[in-house]
Amino acid sequence: MDGMLSLAANNLLSPIILFFALGFLAAFARSDLSIPEAIAKGMSIYLLFAIGFKGGAALAANGIDATLILSLAAGLVLSFVLPLVAFALLRAMTGLSVTDAAAVAAHYGSISIVTFVAASSVVSASGLVAEGYMVAVAAVMEAPAILSALWLIARYDKGAAGMDAGLMREILLNGSIVLLVGSFLIGAITGAEGMDLIAPFIVAPFQGVLCLFLLDMGLVAGRGLRDARGVLKPGLFAFGVLMPLVGSGFGLLAGVLLGLSPGGVVLFMTLSASASYIAVPAAMRVALPEANPSIYLTLSLGVTFPFNLTIGIPLYLAVATFVTGG
Repeated sequence: MDGMLSLAANNLLSPIILFFALGFLAAFARSDLSIPEAIAKGMSIYLLFAIGFKGGAALAANGIDATLILSLAAGLVLSFVLPLVAFALLRAMTGLSVTDAAAVAAHYGSISIVTFVAASSVVSASGLVAEGYMVAVAAVMEAPAILSALWLIARYDKGAAGMDAGLMREILLNGSIVLLVGSFLIGAITGAEGMDLIAPFIVAPFQGVLCLFLLDMGLVAGRGLRDARGVLKPGLFAFGVLMPLVGSGFGLLAGVLLGLSPGGVVLFMTLSASASYIAVPAAMRVALPEANPSIYLTLSLGVTFPFNLTIGIPLYLAVATFVTGG
């Protein structure tokens, strides 16, 4: 147990987490520190491109096997199931309406790609190697949660609208998904030769760009939480911390049953524990316009995202390492 706590404490002092904390505290102090929007968007494009390409190159080196197929299937199942768990917890712990509870639940079945990138960085810094195809697992976990939320609405709110072709197109062609999957496929096609060509661009600068990006995310999360404190009732706040722990437990079980490496288990736990704040909010604005954005955005970006970065990821790393003996 002491080893687990020590490992978690060490990772709390990693540069990426400390830069996020700096941005978060600066926002609460009402500092004028800011990252221009164009630069922040450029950094997000870079990170998606780099993590996708490196994952595809790793897949090319390892090849396709049964574990890959089963991992993708497990990701799909979890993305469908976790919103049902989240919905049940929300109805038990809060006074949210069916519509708001379903909208929030969708966020917790989908994933935060930035949290995944941060976890990948922590795993690498810890000397562990994760399966490259976890990038593909992340991609398949983006959309199914939205379908689960719409099913919940159809089951409990007969007057709500359902899925249509326009919404499905918006989900599947979301820019982050297109770039992540496209970079992954290009990395898988070009393999080691492609990696050698662009390694100076996507390997050495990666950590520095991630630190700056998380500084900006800290500013965004801090300002959002500061400005929406009236929305954050005790039950909602408790859910924002409890649900990542519940989700990570599902991810731990899936990763162990699949026989993933310790690093792969950490990433599966992180994916299952994270909450979307890009793709799902965009879909909810179309599918459930009556849902309150201040609730689901404050929870996913203002509570769960900071929790995962500062406490969750180090904890998942410590638990996965302990359970797998890695």
